[in-house]
Amino acid sequence: MAFTFAVITCSDKGSKGEREDLSGKEIINLLQAQGFSNVYYKVVPDEKEEIKKAIVEAANAGANLILTTGGTGFYKRDVTPEATLEVIQKQTPGISELIRHETGKINKRSYLSRGVSGIYENSLIINLPGSPKAVKECIEAVLPVLEHGLNILLENERECGKIE
Repeated sequence: MAFTFAVITCSDKGSKGEREDLSGKEIINLLQAQGFSNVYYKVVPDEKEEIKKAIVEAANAGANLILTTGGTGFYKRDVTPEATLEVIQKQTPGISELIRHETGKINKRSYLSRGVSGIYENSLIINLPGSPKAVKECIEAVLPVLEHGLNILLENERECGKIE
């Protein structure tokens, strides 16, 4: 089954056109190569309400998977996880744990990411760091479980098989 996705880049400089969004482009390229269709893309400032609004817009646009990039660090303006937690209806901590575990093998600083993941309506939201190298590593870490998780979310599969 083909899935749809959205990319939300959380960056003050990016939202002002002062920095090219290389991470967002990397996500789009990686997921399109996996057969996903991009249905939403937006660059927003590091403002909680703007991030929340973009997540809801992406879900309403039909995105099965919503990936945010940026705003997961220790800077005072890094509020992507807090915005995400205010929108999601269910947390999926195993996804964020898997990402940190796998990317931590490459770079121990990965454990400093505060990224969260969860479900809003029919969308899985995953917070990723802001660098192109990090988003590639994170997506590679989660790809092995992503299809099954999205199929369960969309009720295309059950835990032990297909719905008849």
